[in-house]
Amino acid sequence: MAGPQPPPWVHAAVLLCLLGLGGAIEIPMDPSIQNELSQPPTITKQSVKDHIVDPRDNILIECEAKGNPAPSFHWTRNSRFFNVAKDPRVSMRRRSGTLVIDFRSGGRPEEYEGEYQCFARNKFGTALSNRIRLQVSKSPLWPKENLDPVVVQEGAPLTLQCNPPPGLPSPVIFWMSSSMEPITQDKRVSQGHNGDLYFSNVMVQDMQTDYSCNARFHFTHTIQQKNPFTLKVLTNHPYNDSSLRNHPDMYSARGVAERTPSFMYPQGTASSQMVLRGMDLLLECIASGVPTPDIAWYKKGGDLPSDKAKFENFNKALRITSVSEEDSGEYFCLASNKMGSIRHTISVRVKAAPYWLDEPKNLILAPGEDGRLVCRANGNPKPTVQWMVNGEPLQSAPPNPNREVAGDTIIFRDTQISSRAVYQCNTSNEHGYLLANAFVSVLDVPPRMMSPRNQLIRVILYNRTRLDCPFFGSPIPTLRWFKNGQGSNLDGGNYHVFENGSLEIQMIRKEDQGIYTCVATNILGKAENQVRLEVKDPTRIFRMPEDQVVKRGTTVQLECRVKHDPSLKLTVSWLKDDQPLYIGNRMKKEDDSLTIFGVAERDQGSYTCVASTELDQDRAKAYLTVLADQTTPTNGLAALPKGRPDKPRDLELTDLAERSVRLTWIPGDDNNSPITDYVVQFEEDQFQPGVWHDHSKFPGSVNSAVLQLSPYVNYQFRVIAVNEVGSSHPSLPSERYRTSGAPPESNPSDVKGEGTRKNNMEITWTPMNATSAFGPNLRYIVKWRRRETRETWNNATVWGSRYVVGQTPVYVPYEIRVQAENDFGKGPEPDTVIGYSGEDYPRAAPTDVKIRVLNSTAISLQWNRVYSDTVQGQLREYRAYYWRESSLLKSLWVSQKRQQAGFPGDRLRGVVSRLFPYSNYKLEMVVVNGRGDGPRSETKEFTTPEGVPSAPRRFRVRQPNPQTINLEWDHPEHPNGILTGYSLRYVPFNGTKLGKQMVENFSPNQTKFTVQRADPVSRYRFTLSARTQVGSGEAVTEESPASPNEATPTAAPPTLPPTTVGATGAVSSTDATATAAATEATTVPTIPTVAPTTIATTVATTTTTTAAATMESPPTTRIKTHESAYTNNRADISTQGWFIGLMCAIALLVLILLIVCFIKRSRGGKYPVREKKDVPLGPEDPKEEDGSFDYSDEDNKPLQGSQTSLDGTIKQQESDDSLVDYGEGGEGQFNEDGSFIGQYTVKKDKEETEGNESSEATSPVNAIYSLA
Repeated sequence: MAGPQPPPWVHAAVLLCLLGLGGAIEIPMDPSIQNELSQPPTITKQSVKDHIVDPRDNILIECEAKGNPAPSFHWTRNSRFFNVAKDPRVSMRRRSGTLVIDFRSGGRPEEYEGEYQCFARNKFGTALSNRIRLQVSKSPLWPKENLDPVVVQEGAPLTLQCNPPPGLPSPVIFWMSSSMEPITQDKRVSQGHNGDLYFSNVMVQDMQTDYSCNARFHFTHTIQQKNPFTLKVLTNHPYNDSSLRNHPDMYSARGVAERTPSFMYPQGTASSQMVLRGMDLLLECIASGVPTPDIAWYKKGGDLPSDKAKFENFNKALRITSVSEEDSGEYFCLASNKMGSIRHTISVRVKAAPYWLDEPKNLILAPGEDGRLVCRANGNPKPTVQWMVNGEPLQSAPPNPNREVAGDTIIFRDTQISSRAVYQCNTSNEHGYLLANAFVSVLDVPPRMMSPRNQLIRVILYNRTRLDCPFFGSPIPTLRWFKNGQGSNLDGGNYHVFENGSLEIQMIRKEDQGIYTCVATNILGKAENQVRLEVKDPTRIFRMPEDQVVKRGTTVQLECRVKHDPSLKLTVSWLKDDQPLYIGNRMKKEDDSLTIFGVAERDQGSYTCVASTELDQDRAKAYLTVLADQTTPTNGLAALPKGRPDKPRDLELTDLAERSVRLTWIPGDDNNSPITDYVVQFEEDQFQPGVWHDHSKFPGSVNSAVLQLSPYVNYQFRVIAVNEVGSSHPSLPSERYRTSGAPPESNPSDVKGEGTRKNNMEITWTPMNATSAFGPNLRYIVKWRRRETRETWNNATVWGSRYVVGQTPVYVPYEIRVQAENDFGKGPEPDTVIGYSGEDYPRAAPTDVKIRVLNSTAISLQWNRVYSDTVQGQLREYRAYYWRESSLLKSLWVSQKRQQAGFPGDRLRGVVSRLFPYSNYKLEMVVVNGRGDGPRSETKEFTTPEGVPSAPRRFRVRQPNPQTINLEWDHPEHPNGILTGYSLRYVPFNGTKLGKQMVENFSPNQTKFTVQRADPVSRYRFTLSARTQVGSGEAVTEESPASPNEATPTAAPPTLPPTTVGATGAVSSTDATATAAATEATTVPTIPTVAPTTIATTVATTTTTTAAATMESPPTTRIKTHESAYTNNRADISTQGWFIGLMCAIALLVLILLIVCFIKRSRGGKYPVREKKDVPLGPEDPKEEDGSFDYSDEDNKPLQGSQTSLDGTIKQQESDDSLVDYGEGGEGQFNEDGSFIGQYTVKKDKEETEGNESSEATSPVNAIYSLA
């Protein structure tokens, strides 16, 4: 018979006693220990609670566990033992409890549906898996049905129901046409969460397609399609796409009556919804009305959670992710159009399946120890807790006097080996359950050491080190440290022992070297281990590399001398510009230096010497500057290289006073550049030890100075010398000098009070540095009170630089004071600073928002200001959010990205610019403070009028041949209205000369144009723009290409007889080769004699087929032919490019002639003539061997044809003797080396020679051919 229940305070007292219970033992992860120790089973892997499987695959139900000895497994199905051996289709994996159900030999998966649970057992207990509900995926077929056409009046609401077949899991619903085209959805037509398709109002264009509901099933990857709905829309007006496109209000254009909104889903004015904690909350409101209503969401008594709330389905759905209890409450959706508004309230209740507060953990105890298992969960409703042991209810288990159950806690006292078991905690409510396994294991293990024995630890002098001694035992052993076998335990002073047994030596000294022994002891025995500690000297660079300035080509040496512990291996390496230095053949690296031979500019940079051992390292850096070669100066002193000064030395402090001291130093070498300044720095060891600060600066002519000091600072000084090259290394520091303390003479600066949350105020300030603390234990007295209330000051003492005042009203001014204080007293009375508590989001939106359209791209806004108490903070600005809903051009897609315009301060009007013309816009306004945006105002709609279009896109000018220019373009990216056409202006030009401008106008659909030109020289400049009814838009300009094969008119020599030469003319690029071949034999006619200053030109033209090819272009291409654009410019040919080229060619031709004549004249001296010229030369003549002859008067006998008159005749020189005199007409020729190969004959009569000049000399061109 059960005794009376103890009062509740007894349970409370028991729980308080649990605070004194010993902690559990943690088993190391060492495999050797894990494998030796006995351990009850632990579930390591299992299937999910709701296990849905594909009927086409084998079924796999996972269950794996560990334990020592290895556990065995068995299963229950629907709470009854499941005999795996009796079913040939079912097997269990080896060394695992995972079930495999094989259907390759037949069978129906549905026969195995049910609730399964796995049991893992060894001799120390039994662990349980979750109850796994096995279900087979289902994808039923859609019932066949014949759907009649849906008849609906234009403007009326409509719901097309989907009613998909129930599947497992539920299918994904989407709507398409019978031709598998997706249904376009917007705020008027959209799919609800239940899969139905909602029309807020039906328009006549909705019957252009049919509507079919589709269901996609996850496991089978199949899509089932319902028979399509066909709409028949009754209307009073026939459908006309242009009437909707050109009208800003398509409903009035269609004669559809406007209606106030009404809800299609959910019905009525209120509903409720329940959601589980951690799940997503989806609220949905779909409304009908004309025009289509806008949906807005609100929460009563608070704001929507901005970090979790998302709007979906064109604002018709509100999704709050991972809901918690604070998300419960009343939400309402507001549907509004210009005819009115309606709201629907949804009451949201958040329930919770059980979730863990304290999940029970495995408990490992030593014999006689106490422990506890805690199973604490929460939920809504409050979950119940049921304890089990080894899979059986605790009430039916054998009694255990060492075990006591106190609600959600089991207390174990004086545990013994027999107490080992696996406990299950099952906490559940109507929404779900949680099941956890936790075993209680009782171990008696003597101490064991987990680390290798006799380790060697080497550490650098003055460093901090830790000696580890990992151990294990049950009961938990106690650990002590000894040094060199001495009996005193090491703990305290320079030693600190951690709970895990590690020994920390805070500052290593030489005397700390030795052998350390750790001893672990429990009631079952003891174990020990030794660690040998060696103390090594630090690695230090005592002679550092110095900054150097050297000339290019010289040799430089960077020193790096190192002192290190001789028992450690030293490695010296070099870095250049903080990257590893490649030691090339110009460099030599030694143990204490780096030498660079033949320094080049690329060697300039920073060099770092890195001296390292396996325990530590030291670094020193120097900068190498390379100068270019310079002229050696005459002044010998100036030729010496300049460098940074050496560091000052021998610092000494004298005249020690309470607030001052005299510092004296000996200057270092100035290295040929006078010292200009000394910088004195100080370091203090209390606030920022090791950090040096500038104290003062003195001229380079002094080496002693009096320094003013602050109270209670332990000063140390050093000096840096400065010259025009740079700064020296710092001197060695002086001895320390501490000044006496005093109360602070100042207070912290930059005091501010700002809210970081809506119910607090954070007071911050800039903390005082060491030189203004004036004493130990610097702290700050912070005072605050609400402004204008004259209430008493609140105060707090703070050691940092911030203090947070909590539970403050929203955005209230406070008076703030921050005063410094140290152990010597308080600082002066502080100034009062005004701060503000935290801001909250504004509560009100601007009202009576009025919009006035200024032009096609700008509007003017006007609104009423909100009351100041609704701002709940500092009014930063009024902000307008606007977005382009659509273009009045129906076929034009637009981006609906939200944009914003801010109007800072308390303003009542503003202008929004840079809008797109000819578009429908929506606009909302909010109030903005430091916290963020307030609620949005009523959505306003406006329409921008037409504007001028943007420039046509991709304007292309192509010239397939010299006579034709093709133009192509694309429509403007932003029409900004209805295009009425294009305007093309083009003008021919040549250099700076412009021809007559031509203008062409095209229809809006034309995007091609062809220009036929007759003048092969001129180019064209085209300017194209698009037009709307407002006017022409931005223009784009292109020029016709300058073809490299365009015609270059060539001047023919004046008054020449007909001669065979190559003709020149305008040749297209495709016909250039053929034309060149065809014109080799063209005869240029003789041109009449003209004045010397006039040059006549002949242009040979070629016939091409370009014009015929151009006529085959599409019908939209227009061809225009016109005369030359600059006929008046032909008189002014001095500026033409072809004329300048022609003159250059003639000048080059004359120069070649002069050179050839000079060469021939010079070679003529090699050909002297025998006295008897009528005697032919015999082969035996000795002069013939070298090819030279005696020739007289060579300077007066130039080559024939060396001078040419303006009429083209070749004038004969007055000399009686010339090479022509010995030739027969023009038959004399020169060979390739310039020697004369004609036969000499008897000299002809001079008059005969003048009267019978060879035709070969009549043309300069032929003269060149003959001479070449």
